[in-house]
Amino acid sequence: MDEADWLASRFEEQRAHLRAVAYRMLGSLAEADDAVQNSWLRLSRADTADVENLTGWLTTVVSRECLKMLRASRNRREEPLADTTVEPPVGDHDVSDPEAEAQLADSLGPALMVVLDTLAPAERLAFVLHDIFAVPFDEIAPILERSPVATRQLASRARRRVQGATPPQHVEVARQRKVVDAFLAALREGDFDALLTVLDPDVRFRDDSAGLPAGAAALMQGARAVGTHALTFSRSAQFVEPALVNGAVGLAIVPQGRLIGALGFTFKHDKITEIEGISDPVRLRQVDLAALDG
Repeated sequence: MDEADWLASRFEEQRAHLRAVAYRMLGSLAEADDAVQNSWLRLSRADTADVENLTGWLTTVVSRECLKMLRASRNRREEPLADTTVEPPVGDHDVSDPEAEAQLADSLGPALMVVLDTLAPAERLAFVLHDIFAVPFDEIAPILERSPVATRQLASRARRRVQGATPPQHVEVARQRKVVDAFLAALREGDFDALLTVLDPDVRFRDDSAGLPAGAAALMQGARAVGTHALTFSRSAQFVEPALVNGAVGLAIVPQGRLIGALGFTFKHDKITEIEGISDPVRLRQVDLAALDG
């Protein structure tokens, strides 16, 4: 095996981890895949002879890609913290307590993504890398171009907002269900205009059922293109039912009660911003699927 093949093999071993990091940074599966692909391009062109920890190196690279994408998309002004030691306020999360860290990480779900979207890019990166993926602050600091102390403060500030502002999940599910029900009704009726009312103008649709190699997916963007594609399935919409797909409201494709596919949705401002069509049997087995009442 030559060096290029060896690097490709090592990268594939890390792909799931990198995608998980990027998704929690960006809140979008499509954007997460873009960040991971950019990381592969960086790896394929880099001299990695002196890299001892490839996982850490790739995590740093994908984190920088995500930070760049967050800053570009949000256009949010960040206020840097002074590099001084600040005593944590009463009730702040104890970062030295591994059990508390594990409990916080286990509590993360789709509702958290709503809260993460309100954080400044640097706060989000510091919180995600440290609290979810246990990356030390002295490794996160160079990514943010800040000191470890300032980076710790960013994560602490983000953590307090997450603990205090996570919206009740049932509220989010109810809002998402309303949007998905409208999407499904429009699909069953073949109503293109009604579909457009629930799709974000820049909605993205990733579909792994287009006869592509395993792990690949077709990508289309724009409400009209996505709506037109969705309507091609209007006849089979009678076999589609609302369900929780990876914790968010989506659709399960269940002809005669047999699961053959799922649609995962990402929402923003009561619009669908991303749809992921999942029909590959291997990927489908990895989907966290749960029925919804009514």
